[in-house]
Amino acid sequence: MTNEIPDHSDRRVPMPPTVDAGGTTATALAPPAAAAVPRQSPAPRQDAAPAPKKQRDAFFDNAKYLAIVLVAMGHAWEPLRDGSRSAAALYITVYAFHMPAFILISGYFSRSFDMRKDRLQRLVTGVAVPYILFEVAYTFFKRWADDDPGYPISLLDPWYLTWFLVALFIWRLTTPLWKIVRWPVPLALTIAVAASLSPEIGDDLDLQRVLQFLPFFVLGLNMKAEHFKLVRNRRARIAAVPIMAGALLFAYWAAPRMNAAWFYHRDSAQELHAPWWSGAIMTLALFGCSLVLVACFFAWVPGRTMWCTALGAGTLYGYLLHGFLAKGSRFWHWYDAAWLHTPWGAILLTLIAGTVITLLCTPPVQRAFRFAMEPKMDWAFKKDPVGAARRH
Repeated sequence: MTNEIPDHSDRRVPMPPTVDAGGTTATALAPPAAAAVPRQSPAPRQDAAPAPKKQRDAFFDNAKYLAIVLVAMGHAWEPLRDGSRSAAALYITVYAFHMPAFILISGYFSRSFDMRKDRLQRLVTGVAVPYILFEVAYTFFKRWADDDPGYPISLLDPWYLTWFLVALFIWRLTTPLWKIVRWPVPLALTIAVAASLSPEIGDDLDLQRVLQFLPFFVLGLNMKAEHFKLVRNRRARIAAVPIMAGALLFAYWAAPRMNAAWFYHRDSAQELHAPWWSGAIMTLALFGCSLVLVACFFAWVPGRTMWCTALGAGTLYGYLLHGFLAKGSRFWHWYDAAWLHTPWGAILLTLIAGTVITLLCTPPVQRAFRFAMEPKMDWAFKKDPVGAARRH
């Protein structure tokens, strides 16, 4: 991140290894000692050209921005579902792929994570510290906005959106493990299935979500640039149209028949009042469906630099900050207005959600809240003795 919901350990797009322009020096062949060659003064030393900067891939920044827009729109549609089957269908369809897409990208950009000191420090300052600050901030906001002064502060019980930071912290720490096991994705799926059958896990650290969303992160860890290129072509974009249309039709049919909480991945099957064995079936079925819709989403993401590309670096800002408005709209009963539940009201609400989340991802907002999202905490970490010795 600049804090981004998808990248938190390596912000730059991985590139094939190149020879550092300053890392290799040519050795001039000295003339034989017997040759009477007049000694020449050495040529003036020229500094080696600096290695070219690795460029961010606009595709991933565009994908993160569009995914966070869908997150905000999904939150805006949630109160409309009871009165509108169309809103419920859109909600289910978006929830089937927007967080899986975000998590998959997070895994992809976590491939270089190891236990190196600087990366661990970034994990603390870019994920753990924002979690603590926003968990406390959300708690005080609920006490005030919901008139609930006794609502407790609990770092073990993530409130609303902060679950993602807990999950990212845990996923990142386990990255070295997923690099050494032979079948990482099947293993992660097995863990997700087991979690869906285990109501004893409880709510601490939102472990159900951590475990049930784990396969998407692990899949991202094992993806390469060429895997994304498979869907970045005209044929894939065309094929995505009927697939997404079919998903919307199915969601329209399923909206009054299906519990949308399956898409949150925060409960076991038993907690959703379903047979225990349905947890395994739904986990695997939703994983497959989500991957298909994620592929459709990626097929439509532009690969060129656009006006919104730079906003992809600020998606975590938008994600965490818009939660105050999303929850505030419920606490302050904004949805009691009847006009919001009309088709034109829903369209306007969708546009407002997209506009607000866009503004919250902009550089001025990033600068204003960098103290909370990317704090400089050199004082909290020991100096690297090896690095200090080299400098002296």
